[in-house]
Amino acid sequence: MADVLYRKLDELTDDEVYEAYAPPGPDWLRVNFVSSADGAATLEGLSGPLSGEEDKRVFKVLRARCDVLLAGSGTVRAEGYGPLVLSEDRMAWRRAQGLPEVPVMAIASRTASLDPGAGIFTQAPRRPILIVPADLPEAAVEPFRDVADVIAAGTGEVDFTAAVAALRERGLRQVLCEGGPHVFGSLIAAGLADELDLTISPLLVGAGPMRVAEGEAAPEAVPLRLRHVLEAGGNLILRYVRGSSDE
Repeated sequence: MADVLYRKLDELTDDEVYEAYAPPGPDWLRVNFVSSADGAATLEGLSGPLSGEEDKRVFKVLRARCDVLLAGSGTVRAEGYGPLVLSEDRMAWRRAQGLPEVPVMAIASRTASLDPGAGIFTQAPRRPILIVPADLPEAAVEPFRDVADVIAAGTGEVDFTAAVAALRERGLRQVLCEGGPHVFGSLIAAGLADELDLTISPLLVGAGPMRVAEGEAAPEAVPLRLRHVLEAGGNLILRYVRGSSDE
């Protein structure tokens, strides 16, 4: 079994945090979530209140490392996503790696129920991508064609296998998904999730909120291997990758 890193986050340099999240291969899909200690994915309907400044350092590193940031339209609306921008130091790190200064934003939506005039589209430093089912009426898609590239994948629902393949055909091979739970559930069911980066917040929320994965049932449980545990302000920041613990 490979060694597991146990460290306090504030003991690591920025370079060490970047290295701790180096992907094992060129094609990689990681999912980043936060949950309460009792398993809730939201507090008062949002994931933001579960997150703190302590784990945002990792959140920003994951964004800096990806080629494309994937999120469902429900998450984009609920969490108030704006244009995908990075700080100057994160952009400098990307330039040093030979990457564009910012990743591409990709939004998956079954109905294209978004505002094409929203800043996530109109103020984006790189042209975003809207992923919709292929049978969605053109009247629903047409308003977005001036502000985003459109990927058609699936019938009735977004086919994430086809969508991820289409992203990689565009050279967007490192995918970071930030949810929501139904998107994560679909990625698990399709066998697409290579990594789960999970922050466990030191809060008890109680009954009611959904789990980090919802919706479509997976055909079987997926074994994961723990790569590291970082601690920051009582938060446990876990990195799991696909594979059994004895590998």
